[in-house]
Amino acid sequence: MAETGASPLLPTPPAHSPLARAEHFVWLTARVLEQRLFAYHFLRGSADPVETALDAYRNTDGGYGHALEPYLRGPVSQPLHTGHALRVLDAIGRCGGQRVERVCRYLTSVTAPDGALPAIRPSQRGYPTAPFIPVLDDPPSDLLATGPVVGLLHRNEVWHAWLFRATDFCWQAVESLERSHPYEIQAAVDFLDSAPDRPRAEAVADRLGRLVREQRLAVLDPDRLDGYPVAPGYASGEHHFPYDYARTPSSLARAWFTDDEMSRSLDFLADEQREDGGWPIRRRLWAPGTALEARPVVTIRALRTLAAYGRPLS
Repeated sequence: MAETGASPLLPTPPAHSPLARAEHFVWLTARVLEQRLFAYHFLRGSADPVETALDAYRNTDGGYGHALEPYLRGPVSQPLHTGHALRVLDAIGRCGGQRVERVCRYLTSVTAPDGALPAIRPSQRGYPTAPFIPVLDDPPSDLLATGPVVGLLHRNEVWHAWLFRATDFCWQAVESLERSHPYEIQAAVDFLDSAPDRPRAEAVADRLGRLVREQRLAVLDPDRLDGYPVAPGYASGEHHFPYDYARTPSSLARAWFTDDEMSRSLDFLADEQREDGGWPIRRRLWAPGTALEARPVVTIRALRTLAAYGRPLS
């Protein structure tokens, strides 16, 4: 049993519990990586099997590919895949050492002239890609790709030459945000939650919180979804909620919402668990395989968010 991370010594949750239903869903549908992540987070599994599974997605250039991020298919390394890999390493406490040194060398090799990352490099052309992710010959720097990576590296006290200009790019990007959309705000929060200049991060976060409320980028009343706009280009019903920004109580984004607003959004998240035990994807569905692979990722994220706020799972 040690190989899978499951332990027969743990009490089995009731069949109707959210955790038991999610576990069934994960074993039924998930990739090996998400199965091992679930075991790590909820079944006292080891980090080693997670890292072994993640290595299958790593390329010789130090980046990651092979549809690690399910919305990008094909073998080539891409910044979005590499950001996904860093989130996995951070989740298991392995975001450091030689493995991250290799990642930083890859990031250096694909960085734009301003020191930041494009979301998708032209090498993706020819492989299946979600229609809402453009593949350009000269892709611009992107806060969505750069912010989460810089935040994770700072969070894990990684110091590498690549970080200096990338950090400057993130500060300029988050401080100049005016009209925005939910994924851009999420990327900004990912950066600000771990940015080393805490007073500066708190000031920027306070401004972004007002922007989120003014532009109605978070559903504050889940009973009135129709009253909240969906950003241009998003799928019908692709709303965002307080928990999407403040994934843990320690996030700077938590201060954007009242206790009641956060509680209602967490109630909504808990109620979103489907009969099969998994959570739904709110993004546009464009291929059956990608939806199947993405749902376990979304399910584990939902469980971790609920657990972070002390919501019962078993």
